Amino acid sequence: MPVSPAPAAPPNIRAIAALIASNFLMWGGFFLIVPLLSVHYVANLGWAAALIGAVLAVRQIIQQGLTVFGGALADRMGARNLILAGLVVRALGFAAMGWADTFWTLMAASVLAGLGGALFDAPKNAAVTALTNSTNRSRVFSLMGVFGNLGMVVGPLIGALLLSIDFRTLALVSGSVYLVAFVVVALSLPRLGAAPGKAAGLSGLGVVARDRRFVLFTTLVSGYFLLSSQLNVAVALRATALHGEGAVGWVYGVSAGLAVALQYPLLRLAERRFSPRRILVGGVMLSALGLGAMATTQTFAGLLACVALFSLGGMLVFPTQQALTASLAKKGLYGAYFGFGALSLGVGGGVGNAIGGALYDWGQATGLPALPWLSFGLIGLVTALGLYRTLGESVRTAQVGVAD
Repeated sequence: MPVSPAPAAPPNIRAIAALIASNFLMWGGFFLIVPLLSVHYVANLGWAAALIGAVLAVRQIIQQGLTVFGGALADRMGARNLILAGLVVRALGFAAMGWADTFWTLMAASVLAGLGGALFDAPKNAAVTALTNSTNRSRVFSLMGVFGNLGMVVGPLIGALLLSIDFRTLALVSGSVYLVAFVVVALSLPRLGAAPGKAAGLSGLGVVARDRRFVLFTTLVSGYFLLSSQLNVAVALRATALHGEGAVGWVYGVSAGLAVALQYPLLRLAERRFSPRRILVGGVMLSALGLGAMATTQTFAGLLACVALFSLGGMLVFPTQQALTASLAKKGLYGAYFGFGALSLGVGGGVGNAIGGALYDWGQATGLPALPWLSFGLIGLVTALGLYRTLGESVRTAQVGVAD
């Protein structure tokens, strides 16, 4: 007589809620101070904008470059420990900015903040993976994105109010937000199993690097992050040209506002009808279409419509990419896989920042303003086609390795 499989363990709602709440706090604390660094140091103190650009670039490089190690260490030490350590380090980095009155002290505080992010970023995703299963994982990642975007909306508003009081107060509040997240995680997140096997830890990175399927997946996803970075570069330039300095706020408002309102129901609707592969590929194509359509619009309202289409694609890509990373990962090495997968954001975003402005300037100089948008559309099409081919059989076979 066949034995019925044991019922799946009920999800740890408290721990999942803590991760979602902490994600809101992390994003809120970040956007509370980072967008206002240029306002304080450049507009108020008269620093060169290039200096603040260098500070922000180094923070991103530190965070994205070292996230791969933070994820691998989470497999050995446990995700909870790395998240808590990262929150404390990030809190110290942002709070220290309030006392940074020279370029190098600000740079040191920024490096500290980047290191904190590298410690908690991949372990946070590994914790979500450990607490969910294939039936609810993408939805939890979607909720993480919803509350993260809510933090992105709320953070700058509160930051602007605090900056009118004092920048040091702003920095202290930003750091304190991460300490609140520390308390939330410490009280609610269990000690998720560190993998004692010899493959866990830094040696797990070698396992990931030899996983050709996942390396190709990560490389292709970099193409999407090249597109997503244009919100800060080419889209911001075009919006400003059409509507003046306040245009960028509208762009971010539309993007984040739609994500807060629509990401979760949109993903649930998509999951009822399509496979993860089709959702991911469709999301990339929507984002590519949104950027490509900017070649035809000459009005700010038209640009915002393109931003909305672009953002709808992103709402599908982010949670599905995270869920597929968990699906493709080998059991016990979720941190290493998420850490390695974060390189797609670092590489794609870095390349996108580098070529976005160059393509925009080239298009203006040569009298071909459609050039950057058609280029981005083509990059998105190639990325979507590559992902569709790569994930054909991979998603089905990878599910076996997930501990649901």
